[in-house]
Amino acid sequence: MTKKNQLSRRQFVAVGAASAAGASVLAKPAVAAGNIEWRMVTSWPKDLPGPGVTARRLVERINVMSAGRLKIRLYSASELVPALEVFDAVSNGLAEMAHTAALFWGGKMSAAPFFTAVPFGLAPIEHITWIEHGGGQALWDELYAPFKIKPFMAGNTGFQMGGWYKKPVNSLEDLKGLKIRMPGLGGKVMKRLGATPLTLAPSDILPALQSGVIDATEFLGPFSDMAMGFHRAAKHYYWPGFHEPNGTGEALISVDAWNALDDQLKAIVENACRAENAYALAEAEWQNATALKRLVDEFQVNVRPYPQEILTAAREASAAVMAEFEAAGDISSRIYESMSSARTRLGPWSKVSQAAFFAAREESDVDK
Repeated sequence: MTKKNQLSRRQFVAVGAASAAGASVLAKPAVAAGNIEWRMVTSWPKDLPGPGVTARRLVERINVMSAGRLKIRLYSASELVPALEVFDAVSNGLAEMAHTAALFWGGKMSAAPFFTAVPFGLAPIEHITWIEHGGGQALWDELYAPFKIKPFMAGNTGFQMGGWYKKPVNSLEDLKGLKIRMPGLGGKVMKRLGATPLTLAPSDILPALQSGVIDATEFLGPFSDMAMGFHRAAKHYYWPGFHEPNGTGEALISVDAWNALDDQLKAIVENACRAENAYALAEAEWQNATALKRLVDEFQVNVRPYPQEILTAAREASAAVMAEFEAAGDISSRIYESMSSARTRLGPWSKVSQAAFFAAREESDVDK
């Protein structure tokens, strides 16, 4: 990159405070010796197992696959912009690309969290199927279009755990007044159950849990959660993750930057996202199994199921939250209807395929 195109942190912040006209100039990808250079900001601490590593691998995939024609420089959370401001950075042209999760943007677009996970919604493979074959991608594109952002699935942390609690939750009464870090639609469900949900950037969760700002937290699965150190502040780890049965990460791309690419580079970016999506999901399954065993054996974490009373109440609360989308009468309703239709279509097959097989396999293991 030439000196003209290099931005120091101070210069970058100054640009962010500049006028819209100045931001539009930044939206144009830097070009050096015929190559395109992008900045990718993320919501994750550097190389966080799971999404942080996915962000790095995605950059590496694109850089290698394009043979250097598209060079992307990776910035972890807060290196250029705070973790929960990466959407705005891409929308405003302060970065060409971001890696994050759609559940963070419910304040901008109420239906955005559908593209990460919905309480009691789609499992990982079902979610991918909806996006790729059930019309989900077209709706996602439409939802983000007013912000001049093109989204892609780009990584998946798989099934989530229910969360970390400092004290056991044996009944609904134990949730009353409990402060829990839970963004997205799961937070809306928890609020209906009497808890107080908060949204915190990943790097802020452990300090809040240790200091008592929050009483509980959810994040991802055992692999990422162990790396974050939550077991040092809470010992009760609940399942299932009814609030997030899927963990899709998203790549956000400035429409202006996207349209400046030729067809070959567009195909490279799109297929790099797809490759990382599949690879990361397989990684999550393998590493979550390993980390869960370590949490129990080495750190004496109490891994326990939510009481049935809580799960039943959570299903009812989730239905009430979904009813709000159904009645919205805008794109939120169409997204809800599309996702719900996908669940209805895929459910019977999931029941006689995965669910039936796992139940049979478990019985076989017991017989041995």
